[in-house]
Amino acid sequence: MWLQLRCGLEPKTLAALTVVLVAAAVFAAMHFWSDRPASVRAPERVGEAAASGADADAGGPVTPEPSPGAAPAAGPGGPAGSGVPGAQIVVDVGGKVRRPGIHRLPSGSRVADALRVAGGARPGVDLDGLNRARVLVDGEQIIVGAPPGPAAAGGTGAGTGGPAAASGAPAGPVSLNSGTPEQFDTLPGVGPVLAQHIIDYRTQHGGFRSVDELREVNGIGDRRFADLQPLVRP
Repeated sequence: MWLQLRCGLEPKTLAALTVVLVAAAVFAAMHFWSDRPASVRAPERVGEAAASGADADAGGPVTPEPSPGAAPAAGPGGPAGSGVPGAQIVVDVGGKVRRPGIHRLPSGSRVADALRVAGGARPGVDLDGLNRARVLVDGEQIIVGAPPGPAAAGGTGAGTGGPAAASGAPAGPVSLNSGTPEQFDTLPGVGPVLAQHIIDYRTQHGGFRSVDELREVNGIGDRRFADLQPLVRP
């Protein structure tokens, strides 16, 4: 009544103003209520970590989880780094050893391991030309104590050297995986430099799996490979 008398407002205008003021008050109350601080629940992972920390403080066992991308440890049947637990290779060990024949070895074994399972070399056998630290490949043949191929005959005594000696080729196929520089040097068209290239390729690639890999050696083209193919073996 005081506002109506003071401002000279009509009853309808005063009622409308009252409704507007009440609506504004309600809107302000809702706005302040929605902006009030609210409690936030901690994530479950944080709760689990806190529980694990409590177990550790209490002396209980804590089992670590493997990190993503960590390589699994090799099983008891396979060597470390082979990738497949229990993987094996088959090699043929011949020559002057106590137990020549086919032997199975864990993947990643070396020539020294093959000599061990074959009973070792016979007394008096020279192993200087055999790389006992080389890693073996599946299906490889190792000849122990094989003498290097003979050089060409000196020109006297016709027929004493045979066709192989006359051409300067070795008496038998030379092993690409166990041949020495001297043996490779007896092959036609192979000198000390190319012989070293063959040995370098063998060391870098873990041996020759087939004679065709000889094409990838630096310095051996198609024509030279055709000459060497019947004179070598893996």
